[in-house]
Amino acid sequence: MWWSQEVSVSPSKRSAVFYALGFRRLGWVFTSAALTMALTGCRNPPLAYQWAASWEGNGLEEPIGVAVGSEHSVFVSDTGHNRIVQFSPGGEVIRTFGRQGTEAGALDRPMHIVLDAQGLLYVAEYLNDRIQVFDGEGHAQGVLGDGIFDAPGGVAVDRDGAVYVADFYHDRVVKLDPKGDVVATWGRGGRVWPGRFHYPTDVAIAPNGEIIVADAYNHRIQVFSKDGTFIRMWGGPLGVGLKGDGRGQFDVATGVGADRQGRIYVADFYNHRVQVFSPTGRWVGAFGTSGTGPGQFNHPTDVAVASDGTIYVVDFGNNRIQLFRTERG
Repeated sequence: MWWSQEVSVSPSKRSAVFYALGFRRLGWVFTSAALTMALTGCRNPPLAYQWAASWEGNGLEEPIGVAVGSEHSVFVSDTGHNRIVQFSPGGEVIRTFGRQGTEAGALDRPMHIVLDAQGLLYVAEYLNDRIQVFDGEGHAQGVLGDGIFDAPGGVAVDRDGAVYVADFYHDRVVKLDPKGDVVATWGRGGRVWPGRFHYPTDVAIAPNGEIIVADAYNHRIQVFSKDGTFIRMWGGPLGVGLKGDGRGQFDVATGVGADRQGRIYVADFYNHRVQVFSPTGRWVGAFGTSGTGPGQFNHPTDVAVASDGTIYVVDFGNNRIQLFRTERG
């Protein structure tokens, strides 16, 4: 299994399966309570999602991350093979690149990935403790954050070229400038309180520039400004880190993505589903159940949404990518 329910720091990450109460704090608790009520009490009919296609039988082994380019070219981190696979919009393999190793162009446990506005691919390498950058044809362009991270799980790039990294074992988010220099960090290990993380696995940028963090083992989503100021959180009662299988609850929130309307998509790993939320965290829909059939998942790990609204989901345990569409925009 990719992420285990109990993750502990050990001398070698290779042995891991994977991965005084103030009024101000009370205010955040009451804010979270209001958000929870909104999540579970969606007044409008939930969005309906339709299964569109499944890409399988293409040699993927334990895929984890997915990113969609401007031409609907799709990149997948084929983690079991320590490589990246590029697909056409129709699901045909265009190319593969990467191999296990530490040198330029080599990978070791590639995790979540993202494309920037210029088409460069950023890959979070869990066991090489770095972000590696490739061009659209798979040529290595450089490394960011070497010596800074401890098992980075996810990466995002904003319109200004700033890079945000979910630094798994350090329980924090690191912000780099386009040159790779650290300009900010936020978060520390902990539960319940805003800004505390328990093994964050992914990060995404909302259309309004907000930073969305999959606080995986706190079973919640946290949202911050570009400078790390906490804005909101949800997941479980009051967003305090209790897992569950109801609306707006998670059992390890492993991957996060956003569409052009600002809707937020969360891969709900042990609940074998994807949940969808408004930009403010209101629950608007969900899709997926446990299984191997069309529209079913075996531990989904990531979600990416193309410009035409097609939703790409990494179906980790079934070694495939599934495509979905919504019935209304």
